[in-house]
Amino acid sequence: MDKVTIKQVETRKELKQFVRFNYELYKDNPYSVPDIYEDMMDTFSNKNAAMEFCDAIYFLAYKDEKIVGRVAGIINRRANERWEQRTVRFGYIDFIDDREVSKALINAVAEWGRSKGMTTIQGPLGFTDMDAEGMLVEGFEELSTNATIYNYAYYPQHIEALGFEKDADWIEMLMTVPRETGVPERLTRIAKIVIEKYGLQIKKYTSRSKLKKEYGHEIFRVINEAFKPLFGYSEMTERQIEQYIKQYIPFIDLKLVSLITDANGKLICVGISMPSLSKALQKAHGRLLPFGWFHLLKALKWKKPDTLDLMLVGILPEYQGKGINAVLFYDLLPLYISEGYKYVETNPELEVNSKVQSQWIYFERRQHKRRRCYKKSLE
Repeated sequence: MDKVTIKQVETRKELKQFVRFNYELYKDNPYSVPDIYEDMMDTFSNKNAAMEFCDAIYFLAYKDEKIVGRVAGIINRRANERWEQRTVRFGYIDFIDDREVSKALINAVAEWGRSKGMTTIQGPLGFTDMDAEGMLVEGFEELSTNATIYNYAYYPQHIEALGFEKDADWIEMLMTVPRETGVPERLTRIAKIVIEKYGLQIKKYTSRSKLKKEYGHEIFRVINEAFKPLFGYSEMTERQIEQYIKQYIPFIDLKLVSLITDANGKLICVGISMPSLSKALQKAHGRLLPFGWFHLLKALKWKKPDTLDLMLVGILPEYQGKGINAVLFYDLLPLYISEGYKYVETNPELEVNSKVQSQWIYFERRQHKRRRCYKKSLE
């Protein structure tokens, strides 16, 4: 039997193989949701604004002349400076159920990290926190989302066998929209008290250009401030913010965007949800062309799914713990009900982040997924 060979990705053809390996490995899996191919090609190129402060290398694993695994090595210099560490990240990792393959992939990233002076290896993480992160360790029979990683159950077994330990866990919640009972009276009461106490205003838009002009940058600045203290976070640069504005604002349903300002019009909270694109992306096989765009447009406009993804929620630190989340759902929950949604799925939230988890007290809910970041010393 041939040994495992690791090769650095150097050509565009090899980069395409790197991206496509995930699709091939999960093509028959009913829970995996493919990334959009065109977006992934941009992610691994200089079009990605994070390349201004990240070093990256990509590896493919071969066995019997066949690709059997992939991994990215990433050094986020901003995060390392912010958290006073020398850490190399492994990310976008996929491999067949062969421990020699996973070992060879991790060793390749570790050796590259050592050559760059790193003392710890950590992952799976992306370039920044706006990328999917964390290896799934619970919830293998739950449909994934377009913003998270899906992996087979053998992945964490391989990583733990290599001596990695838990660094942080994220949990995800699936909540039931109270369509029969309506908006909880308690939520309405608290929201009205908070609105009056702080002089808050709920901003709604019907024009994308107006939203972009008035609060486009502010949305991501609120996210920066809200997420800054959280595990491994590196603040978005202006170029990243511009990139995300162009990437997301054209596609979001403005009805499902809630902006809350103080009495002076300063943005203090943002909540963005959107119809789940999981099944649409599965039908599109991760490609926009030639017909993948139709499945996405159908999910966004014509035949909406019964589940919403709560993509982003951010509250300025000085307003956290003051009931602002009640105001957010006071605005959004009636829309969830009137639009006919049955469920709301959260993005990953740190298991130790009690402030975030307190937002869901108004919902019937269950924790249905858990994902993990691992770490290991390189010294």
